[in-house]
Amino acid sequence: MADLTIMGAGVFGLALAFVAARRGAFVRVMEKRAPGAGSSGGLVGALAPHVPENWNPKKAMQFDALRGAGAFWADVAACGGVDPGYARLGRVQPLTEDKLDLAHARAAQACDLWQGFAAWQVMPAEAAPGLALEAPSGWVVHDTLSARLHPRRACAALVAALEHLGARIERGDTPPERGRVVWATGYEGLEALSADLGRAMGAGVKGQSLLLRHAAPDAPQIFAEGLHIVPHADGTIAIGSTSERDFDDPAQTDTQCDILLEKARALCPALRNAPELTRWAGVRPRAMSRAPLIGVWPGRPEHFVFNGGFKIGFAMAPALSEIMADLVLDGRNSIPPGFELLCA
Repeated sequence: MADLTIMGAGVFGLALAFVAARRGAFVRVMEKRAPGAGSSGGLVGALAPHVPENWNPKKAMQFDALRGAGAFWADVAACGGVDPGYARLGRVQPLTEDKLDLAHARAAQACDLWQGFAAWQVMPAEAAPGLALEAPSGWVVHDTLSARLHPRRACAALVAALEHLGARIERGDTPPERGRVVWATGYEGLEALSADLGRAMGAGVKGQSLLLRHAAPDAPQIFAEGLHIVPHADGTIAIGSTSERDFDDPAQTDTQCDILLEKARALCPALRNAPELTRWAGVRPRAMSRAPLIGVWPGRPEHFVFNGGFKIGFAMAPALSEIMADLVLDGRNSIPPGFELLCA
């Protein structure tokens, strides 16, 4: 019998398995499809912070997670020999005239809140690093905290590291009758949790994205009005993503991808002739609290919930996996405010 069984091989399940295995646990990961088959198998991979204002425990937790992400993914790569595509190259955001004063105020707050680790800088658009873009005011924000990774390569890197550590990854969806079990099963898991507890704990939100062929491996990502443009190390650029509460087919792309592409090419002239490689659609787990849910599954002894990554799953998984391992392996509750399942 495994010391720990993790149901679901998305980034939450795989990251927790890696942390637990590094701590000496015998880990089994069970996945009914394939590792990264759900929302963790997307294209974008933007690891970006909340704006530096109105600070709260959730924003502080995300800052700590982003600050430690480089070391985590370097360990994963060294352990399994597969590059997850991580790089902290920052992010550029074009500004409209009415946002300039707010951007300067945030720059001042970032000096304190980001503790000198990273900066939020307002600069002329022509001085910004990376891809040239259209900025209505001629000014942009460049933050140096944002990072990127390649979601599919990151999952593959975790799988390789787990194999090196002797963890087992198996096909299936039936947990063992005994032992500690962590449920990291995405939006379907949120639906099951809601049904079991008799109240809405979260739901799935569909997202669509696409991939272009254009080499800018050292360029920072671009973000404008919900649109992410993320250059990857392999000579591709990801464009995403939609947020759809209502949908018929969770895996089907449609004209909303066309709209994303039009916006990206209008914003970034270098992409106007970049060939399209592929499109992706999937459903991300969004908790009602908008923060990931971690904790004991009420009424199920030795069962735990680790879910609700939504748009920040890859950014938060390393740090939250350490907290989850504390709880599951050692019985120590170090869950920060706003993340614990019982408080949601």
